[in-house]
Amino acid sequence: MRTHGTVVRWNEARGFGFVRPAGKDLELFIHISAFPRGGPAPCVGELISFEIDTSAEKPRGINVQRTAALQPKATSRTARSRQPKRSFPILSWMAGALVVVIAVTLLLPRLTPLLSATSAMTATGSKDNARPSQQSTPRYRCDGRTHCSQMTSCAEATWFIRNCPSTQMDGDGDGVPCETQWCN
Repeated sequence: MRTHGTVVRWNEARGFGFVRPAGKDLELFIHISAFPRGGPAPCVGELISFEIDTSAEKPRGINVQRTAALQPKATSRTARSRQPKRSFPILSWMAGALVVVIAVTLLLPRLTPLLSATSAMTATGSKDNARPSQQSTPRYRCDGRTHCSQMTSCAEATWFIRNCPSTQMDGDGDGVPCETQWCN
C-alpha cells in the first residue's frame, strides 16, 4: 500500500536517510536505490510517496515516487545551498604526492645504510659470517655457481674460490681456479 511521508534525515555521502510516514511518529529507513534514477538528490523536508517493505528485519521505504505537487518549492538560493560542496580531488592527489616525496627525501639517507647491511647479510647468510673481501667487492656474490663453465673471467673464478663454499674449480689444489679455461 502506498503511503505519503516526509524525508526527516538524509546522509548524502552514504546514500540513505529516514522518512516519517504522514500521521505517525516512527521513522523508516530509506536508501537512495528506492528513489527513481536520474532525479535530484533527496532533501530534508521533501514530501514523497512510497511503499513500506516489511519483509526485512526492520520496515523500510521502497519504490519512491516524486510528483511535482509533492516536492517542496525551493528558491534558487535554497536549491544551491542543498547541493553538496565540490571537492578538488586533484589537490588531494597532489598533496599526497608531496607528502610521499618529502618522506622519501628525508628518510632515504637514513635507510640507505640499513638496506646495504641487509643485502650483505642476505648474500652471506648472517652479518657475523660476512668476510671482509665480500663487503669490499660488491661486483660478485655467492649465488650457487660452483664450476668453471659457469664463470666469465679469471677474476670471477678467483673471487668465488676464495669466498664461496663448495666450489669445484681447483682440480689440482694449487689455489688457482679454472687453469684450463680462464686462468692459464
